[in-house]
Amino acid sequence: MGKPMKTIAYYISDYGFGHAARSVALIRYLLAMEEDLRVIICHSFALHFLRESLKDENRVAFHTVETDIGYVLKKDSIEPDIEKLNVEYEKYLKKWNSLIEQERDFLQTNKVDFVISDISAFPFEAAYTLGTPSLGISNFTWHTAYQGLIADPLLEPSKEAYEKMTFFFSLAGSQEPDWGMEGTKQFVFFAREVDENEVHRIRKLVNPTSEKFVVFFGLGMKIDIEQLECLPMWDSRNCLFIVSSNVQVQKPNVFSIPKDYIESQNYIAAADLVISKPGWGIVSEAVCARKPLLILDRQTMKEDQNTISFLKTNHLCKTITWDELCQFVINEEFIDELQSQHTHDGGFFGNQADIISKEILRVLRTKNERI
Repeated sequence: MGKPMKTIAYYISDYGFGHAARSVALIRYLLAMEEDLRVIICHSFALHFLRESLKDENRVAFHTVETDIGYVLKKDSIEPDIEKLNVEYEKYLKKWNSLIEQERDFLQTNKVDFVISDISAFPFEAAYTLGTPSLGISNFTWHTAYQGLIADPLLEPSKEAYEKMTFFFSLAGSQEPDWGMEGTKQFVFFAREVDENEVHRIRKLVNPTSEKFVVFFGLGMKIDIEQLECLPMWDSRNCLFIVSSNVQVQKPNVFSIPKDYIESQNYIAAADLVISKPGWGIVSEAVCARKPLLILDRQTMKEDQNTISFLKTNHLCKTITWDELCQFVINEEFIDELQSQHTHDGGFFGNQADIISKEILRVLRTKNERI
């Protein structure tokens, strides 16, 4: 007889693809390291991406649940729409108690041993009522992300939920308090593994003569900006661009990642420069692949400012405002400056996905031995 199967319910934020992509990195490691483990992924927005990413794993199940609302952005902008966000948040609060009740039943029915959330709040309440240990893993919580955008009294339910985490794994750039009842551990960056053969194939496809400068331009799948087509950047001399499938720019030097291609970290690794908003997922993939970063600076989002501050402290990025980007052209001088800065100054952070996964399994084992 083998060891009894342990079940993790893994809740993933519904905001964009970044939380889903980084969760895939850990889930792949967890399943490879521990054969007596099954994972139930609890999520709604990027379910197709998650199913495709883990389709070879027979110990993964899916549970469709809306985990959070994330940010609401102004039309054709990267800035938050505070009024709309408040309307959506108040609707979400009305469902709060029934969500906790529903997930409590779900955890009980599925005999879940451990709850992980990146970084939806209500699963911690559900786990707590059952005495099930839980782990939060993120560079931020929605409680602190919403401070200044939503009135403090309305944030109280999420604060109380986060205070019920058993453990909190804090990631690069986090300015969070020590939420975990049994402690907070600090980690830096982690991402999905890069396939070197695939990177080589992409480089040959995009830049067959290897004479051009390749730029990965990623504004996140939730951002839809019509003015992108007009940016002078696309006309930069000797430059090729890789863009995500939702970026509608039709130019001979712009390559769109195929819609059904899910391992986008390979395209990042094939580039010479990554231009991106400060989403932690894409930043982490660039840092783990040792790529210089040009980050679009958003002043209004605390989470973004914390990530930028960490990157700047470690000489891992330059920043650009939206107005500057509207005039920006990549020239030889910019490339020289970027390459010299990155090779001499850039702090090096390796991919910690394996270290974090080992720590999750250690916590899972010790918690369940005590139960």
